[in-house]
Amino acid sequence: MVKAILNGCNGAMGRVITDIISRDDAIEIIAGVDMNTEMRAGYPVYQTLSECPAADVVIDFSVAKATDGVVAYCKETKTPVVLCTTGLSAEQIDRVHELSETTAVLRSANMSVGINLLFKVLKEVAPVLAEAGFDIEILEKHHNQKVDAPSGTALALADAINESLDNSYHYKYDRTAERVKREKTEIGIQAMRGGTIVGEHDIMFAGQDEVITFTHTAYSKAIFGKGAVQAAKFLAGKEPGMYDMSDVIG
Repeated sequence: MVKAILNGCNGAMGRVITDIISRDDAIEIIAGVDMNTEMRAGYPVYQTLSECPAADVVIDFSVAKATDGVVAYCKETKTPVVLCTTGLSAEQIDRVHELSETTAVLRSANMSVGINLLFKVLKEVAPVLAEAGFDIEILEKHHNQKVDAPSGTALALADAINESLDNSYHYKYDRTAERVKREKTEIGIQAMRGGTIVGEHDIMFAGQDEVITFTHTAYSKAIFGKGAVQAAKFLAGKEPGMYDMSDVIG
């Protein structure tokens, strides 16, 4: 059985992951880390990783400012880590890549298995449809409390498409600033905010007299937790290196 430390265990996603793991016979949480050390799920909760017993993997679903401590701990103990925290600075990302030279690290823009499968599919279909003259547009929708736009996932979807097209396309975020026709080598990316939408991404390929649309809808944050747990089970025991969810889904 995989023994995990859950960093950020008393946060919203930490509680989701705790619930998922409680019903999984292949993995268990042996310790949690949170500023709030209230024990809610039968495992001890500490304020720092250094207080925790040795584990097979760390799952980090906390805040960006805590990432430096996670990286330092995993570097010292050689513990594999699934980094789910977003909003990292360029310097922090550099330290994460440095960590991967000595420890297994898994980091993805989105932990959803469905989204990562979509990345894979888009890389296959985009070159065919672009060659056939299809225009590419991405529309993302999220709740009214989300402050960044476009979403990191929308950008990751665009990047996956663009990489398959030899990075020959550019991104268009705003069509109100100038009155010009759409360029063939642009990927339009638009954002909508409202209500309690967890996350919805539409990737539209519009051609002559036909449209193909790929849609991913997240109905709860549990999908990100499930992906993180799947990633943790995959990463335990792996050799040093930088991994992502594409390695998990194969």
